[in-house]
Amino acid sequence: MTLKIGYLLPTREQIMQGRPEAAPLLALAERAEGLGLDSIWVGDSLLARPRHEPLSLLAGVAGRVGRVELGTAVLLPALRNPVLLAHQVATLDQVSEGRFILGIGIAADVPNIRAEFEAAGVPFEKRVGRMMEGLRLCKALWSGEPVNWDGRWHVEDGVLGPTPHRTGGPPIWGGGSAEASLKRAGRHFDGWFPTGPDAAGWQTQWTEVGAAAKAAGRTEGDVTGAVYLTVFIDDDAARANDRINAYLEQYYGQPAEVLRRRQACYAGPEAEMASWLQAYADAGASHLMVRFAGDHERHLPILARVRSGLV
Repeated sequence: MTLKIGYLLPTREQIMQGRPEAAPLLALAERAEGLGLDSIWVGDSLLARPRHEPLSLLAGVAGRVGRVELGTAVLLPALRNPVLLAHQVATLDQVSEGRFILGIGIAADVPNIRAEFEAAGVPFEKRVGRMMEGLRLCKALWSGEPVNWDGRWHVEDGVLGPTPHRTGGPPIWGGGSAEASLKRAGRHFDGWFPTGPDAAGWQTQWTEVGAAAKAAGRTEGDVTGAVYLTVFIDDDAARANDRINAYLEQYYGQPAEVLRRRQACYAGPEAEMASWLQAYADAGASHLMVRFAGDHERHLPILARVRSGLV
């Protein structure tokens, strides 16, 4: 198993700083590829955490980088009409020539996200069923065959074109660490992509994902183990932790102590970061996606150096 290291573009941070230009984000993607990283990721939100629309931005990234994988970390399918989403994803997968990974989630239950769903005309309490049915409809449309669908959406002999570059569509990775999320990932998705916990806790939950996959008749290797990690490098660990805490509170509008219970973070010197990341690889993760709490130009070469020592 080859360990892959990915990088999250700071779309949310750019908007918070009043810098909506896409050019700096595309340049960061090119730099990450040039340094040998394996994937580029973009987050998603409509109004709760304003940022660039992820599928549109990733199409731009795909035109600038030709090797790395591209993914959403994570997209909220329940907010989108699945016929439109299927078309957008199929086109992006063609633009990227099969390098796209559709990371998906159901969204946290907090007031600003509930308001976001209301603004989009989507009932928050129905988001899981809406997401699962919507993804099934996407997959049906990705076949390129006529689709008839009578559920939340009505389709009569609908044929999508183009179909994705990859037969059947891009891999779908499900986020979340709740028991229901683990079971969904094991039973239905191609990957599991949580924001934590620590490596030992991740391994325990990964075992549950594997058990769900086995119970669904799937084989080892059908599900990719991944994790979303937040990092700030500084020789002064206390200063690094202060930086991550301030970053999380500004980003989410919640206390850092609450957020860090469900988001895996590393704050400290470069020398110790490798062992922290390696622990996830040893636990079974094959793709680590890293979000920096600022200073991206400084952090990217550090991550590239650390990556060279991981197995």
